[in-house]
Amino acid sequence: MNTTTETAHLLVVDDDARLRDLLQRFLTEQGFRVTAVADAAAARRAISAMMFDLLVLDVMMPGESGLSLTESLRGDGNEVPILMLTARGAPEDRISGFETGVDDYLAKPFDPRELALRIRTILRRAAPLPAPAQHSAPVQLGLRWFDVDRAELRGPEGIVRLTGGEASLLQALARRMGEVLSREEIGAALGTPEAGERAIDVQVTRLRRKVETDPREPRFIQTVRHRGYVLRPGP
Repeated sequence: MNTTTETAHLLVVDDDARLRDLLQRFLTEQGFRVTAVADAAAARRAISAMMFDLLVLDVMMPGESGLSLTESLRGDGNEVPILMLTARGAPEDRISGFETGVDDYLAKPFDPRELALRIRTILRRAAPLPAPAQHSAPVQLGLRWFDVDRAELRGPEGIVRLTGGEASLLQALARRMGEVLSREEIGAALGTPEAGERAIDVQVTRLRRKVETDPREPRFIQTVRHRGYVLRPGP
């Protein structure tokens, strides 16, 4: 990840040539490096040849959809931040995006300035933090340890890959360890206050798969009925 959002390299994937060209011009004017392609096949070729700091994907494209591409990338261990664009703004569509590992979701039509703002928010969230003068104590989660300051999860297998959203979620819970965070508070911490309760639940479910020994019986990220979630560390 680049040290500043302005030097970040973005990959825009959209089959609408007019929108694709508009976004490429606008985001370039905003200081980003931008590569733009028309479909998932071209995106795969670009990803295999270059490093990107963030992907902007359209959901509905000829051939492979943006959701399918996201699911494939996540299955291969690629945790590049992804912002999904869609003409469909229904909650179920947003939830499907979060389930596949999308970091944020923006429904068409949208203001390009909002897109740039969301991109910068995701990049800041995903960027490695400089070492602070005073370190917070690592949080033990069974055989894994979470570095709160760096938002980094380590286990016997080494660094556990987290998406930007997963890292921010665990960081928010760890910084208020033992306190119940409402879904609204979690949404604000993730920079997606409009995501909705079910979308937050999906993010928690994905994180539990990387933290818990048995995600169906969570020990560390616990649900508090009608209130939200709480992190309770331990060996």
